[in-house]
Amino acid sequence: MDFSLAQHVERTRAAIAAFVDTRLIPLESEPSSFDEHENIRPALLAELRAEARAQGLWALSMPEHRGGRGFRIAEIAPCYEEMNRSIFGPVVFNAAAPDDGNMRVLEQVGTDEQKRVWLQPIIDGAVQSSFAMTEPDGCGSDPSLTYTTATRTNTGWRVSGRKWFITGAGVAKHFILIARTSDDDRKGLSAFLFHADQPGWEIVRRIPIMGPEEHGGHCELVFDGLEIPHDQLLMNEGDGLKLTQIRLGPARLTHCMRWTGLARRALEIAMAHAEGRRSFGAALIDHESVQGLVGQAAMEIQIGRLLTMHAAWSLDQGSFARKEVSMAKVVVADALHKSVDTALQLLGAKGYSKDTVIEWMYRYARQARLVDGASEVHRMVLANTLRREGRDFFGWGAEHG
Repeated sequence: MDFSLAQHVERTRAAIAAFVDTRLIPLESEPSSFDEHENIRPALLAELRAEARAQGLWALSMPEHRGGRGFRIAEIAPCYEEMNRSIFGPVVFNAAAPDDGNMRVLEQVGTDEQKRVWLQPIIDGAVQSSFAMTEPDGCGSDPSLTYTTATRTNTGWRVSGRKWFITGAGVAKHFILIARTSDDDRKGLSAFLFHADQPGWEIVRRIPIMGPEEHGGHCELVFDGLEIPHDQLLMNEGDGLKLTQIRLGPARLTHCMRWTGLARRALEIAMAHAEGRRSFGAALIDHESVQGLVGQAAMEIQIGRLLTMHAAWSLDQGSFARKEVSMAKVVVADALHKSVDTALQLLGAKGYSKDTVIEWMYRYARQARLVDGASEVHRMVLANTLRREGRDFFGWGAEHG
């Protein structure tokens, strides 16, 4: 691997960093910047999105002919990291979950017509989207437990069931739905597209959570006769599990890219405080115990960055990079929590208060060990891969899948 960035990537990374520093971070200290769900106010978001798009800092992973920049996965990694040095960052650049993952999978597997109707409006920022897979008492980390059903009809499919913790569903217009179409263990799931205006489903609640929310929240949905036409089947019947694998690997990794940026920002705040705060006759940073805390956090962030870039490079080589993504997901989730916890500890009562964004980050960071596969599940994947591969587990290069 070569860790140097191509000139066009470095220019983009630097431009994003400057945008974050000058336009986004100053807004975090203004209460008027936030909506009632502790996220950026929609009108302000629209203004900032227009600026980002005008500067060419928009939908980096999408093809240029669709309005993006056509960056490879390893090229978006340093850019996404810079974006999330602000708590407002990713959504401003149209690089936030779940839209980012949905755009990627639609570009990869959608038909030309599906891309025109369902993908392009997301790229343009005209609509938001959701990925409806998780179910109460059903699938979470294990998609095979899906019990929402799609039954074939003369004109398409009829959907019945329930989903929950569906990110962004409160404002989404375009949905990707995973439902059971047969009892086959490997080919029993299918993926569908549907629009928020189609009848036969409803949002029964926006689930309250301990942390700040993405736009549209995390919602519980009920399906009671949603009719989906044949042309809104994504890929082929029975390809639902395949689609989730195609989508979730890169999507998990983009979480890691963003989280390393947030971890870096927490450490920046901690270091600025430790340099300026005096305690027992010396700057806080001069105390050995404090140096141990920040040194450990910095090391864990860097380990996470390297694992993330290695997984991104592996994906770009054509590998599924399952073990590389799982390792990055576990390590970066822990590094994020370590960095934010260190910042809160060093800021003391100020960090625990709402006078800084650290308490926002702290509540947000706890979800990292849960979303897109709990850390325990990823460790299980790694253990099973080690059993299967033996010493090849530690090979060099990327295995093509």
